[in-house]
Amino acid sequence: MGTRHINPNKALDPGLIYDATIEDYVNLLCALNFTSTQIQTITKSSTSNCSSPSLDLNYPSFIAFFNTNDSKSNSKTVKEFQRTVTNVGIGMSTYTATLTPMERCKVSVTPEKLIFKEKNEKQSYKVTIEGPRKMEDSVVFGYLRWVEAGGKHVVRSPIVATSMQLDN
Repeated sequence: MGTRHINPNKALDPGLIYDATIEDYVNLLCALNFTSTQIQTITKSSTSNCSSPSLDLNYPSFIAFFNTNDSKSNSKTVKEFQRTVTNVGIGMSTYTATLTPMERCKVSVTPEKLIFKEKNEKQSYKVTIEGPRKMEDSVVFGYLRWVEAGGKHVVRSPIVATSMQLDN
């Protein structure tokens, strides 16, 4: 990690992008238990609507927390993430998902192909991570890659499964 060089030309032509609106960030702040005053300070807005709090921001990364301390610690639990991408490449393009294996976790993506008919078209997909309620390792890493037919664009998203606790 950290040894790769940035290619600014590829950044100018990413193929797919993940959009996140102001409302998406407000929903995240609400889910993190920020007060209305704190949210208004951050957003520089006189109003904030916390009717749809969500920790699942439309962002190109995934983190699943497996840290249940119950008596069935050997049972499995499932975490799901919904994402929407926008095709900013050429009009017609097809992307196929590839996943790197993650120890003691089963990861899947649905659908496995995104078929875009035009530029600026949006498509959604779901990542499902099945893992133990209590992980033996504190952190496990993997990647989702969307590979465009022909290989011009490859969009890589990190996936992390962890047993680490969030401080409240």
